[in-house]
Amino acid sequence: MTTVHSLPSEVLLAIFDFCVVVNQHFPTSDGQYPMVTLGQDVQRQSKSWQSLVHVCRWWRVLVLGSARRLNLQLFCTTGTLARKTLDVWPALPLLVQAYVSERSVDNVVAVLEHSSRIRQISLRVSHHLPISQNEKVWAAMQVPFPELTVLILDSKSLSEAAPILPDLFLGGSAPHLQFLCFNAIPFPGLPNLLLSATHLVYLSLLNIPHSGYISPEAMVTCLSVLTSLDKLFLGFKSPQSCPDQESRRPLPPTRSFLPALMYLEFKGAYEYLEELVARIDTPRCYWFLPTFFNDIDFYTPELIQFITRTPPFGAYDEAHLVFHRHGALVRLQLQPGSLNRGIVEVKILCQVPDWQLSSLAQICTLSLGLFSTVENLYIYENPHSQLDWNDNIENSEWLELLLPFTAVKNLYISKYFAPRIAPALEEFTGGKTTEVLPTLRNLFLEPWETVQEGIGQFISARQLANHPVAISVWERELDVLKKRCENPVYPIS
Repeated sequence: MTTVHSLPSEVLLAIFDFCVVVNQHFPTSDGQYPMVTLGQDVQRQSKSWQSLVHVCRWWRVLVLGSARRLNLQLFCTTGTLARKTLDVWPALPLLVQAYVSERSVDNVVAVLEHSSRIRQISLRVSHHLPISQNEKVWAAMQVPFPELTVLILDSKSLSEAAPILPDLFLGGSAPHLQFLCFNAIPFPGLPNLLLSATHLVYLSLLNIPHSGYISPEAMVTCLSVLTSLDKLFLGFKSPQSCPDQESRRPLPPTRSFLPALMYLEFKGAYEYLEELVARIDTPRCYWFLPTFFNDIDFYTPELIQFITRTPPFGAYDEAHLVFHRHGALVRLQLQPGSLNRGIVEVKILCQVPDWQLSSLAQICTLSLGLFSTVENLYIYENPHSQLDWNDNIENSEWLELLLPFTAVKNLYISKYFAPRIAPALEEFTGGKTTEVLPTLRNLFLEPWETVQEGIGQFISARQLANHPVAISVWERELDVLKKRCENPVYPIS
């Protein structure tokens, strides 16, 4: 009878392949940091191979002698005593995940001294950490990390006083870096580092403080060399991200070409995004999600041209107007099941209801061409956001928001907004009946006891004008569930 100890080395290694978890904990599509949040799961997976070396001496020799074949890695956490623990094992690649505090900073620095072996770094820096201690960590990272593929730095700093990364960070070069995530990390020297990171596929720069501001022109220069970049998250901490219009340079004769970019998310002043998208072409971009700080007036011709010239953003037949406690958004998309589904979602950060309406109305009016094919319009509140709207919204504000939707045939309104929109629609009677939503055929409302009384005058006027509108019940939860089943990546707000 054959025993496991009599199996050839190649057979054992084939079995060991199933026991070793290949650790590639990259950021997810929603911009989260899994190396920070997975915690014990990551550590357990990284140590999965270590149980094999304790079975017998033969297995230990075989496993450690096949480290490259099995892709063995060591996982270092906040409590890892580098100067003692790492000497126990061979010089295997390192994955570093740590919460940097006053108690752990020396251990973290000791691990970072093994820069030639480190593949992944995920550091969350305590906002209570003294600046001098923080600078010790950054100083330890002023050398090359030739094997580094993933870098996540999260300072969680609430002030602009966060220590600025030195220009020689990572030795000024990151040739193998594929995933880079900074949260509230000021690094004015980032453009030079990015110019060397030509294999980058994922770039997330969130809550950029003003001390780390990078101009749109400099950002595009960096992006132009990142030909493998698939996802880009770019977010500023405050409206100070607005570029200086007086120092604005003329647009170049040609735009930078980003052949692989499929996901672009932005948060900041709309003027910044205007200058950014005016300088780039992204032929494969399917997700475009800009978020703007509240402003009185929006003027976004470059944004509209960017959407128009990007192939996946074609003629849309579905629009969603979604209201949150802290903002509102308009989302354009094709119905589930359509091919080449490109999604555009523009969000305005604002808490005042009439400002939310005014901001969305400006965006929709400026983008008339994008809404000319929309046949299905949804108006509802975020199900996880408790709205507290007063009844002092002028009817004219709702009408201004609805005017651009000239091709809508099906209008879906939640029961929260139906009694607020109904009075505005009632104003359009007589000769003005079809001035708003002229092609409307079906009105879908969530169950609401006073629906006939609140909307009846509008329905009667449409009937008299020979433009009848049928009323149906909208089961919103069932509708959302159906679309999720038809399209698993359908973005629900």
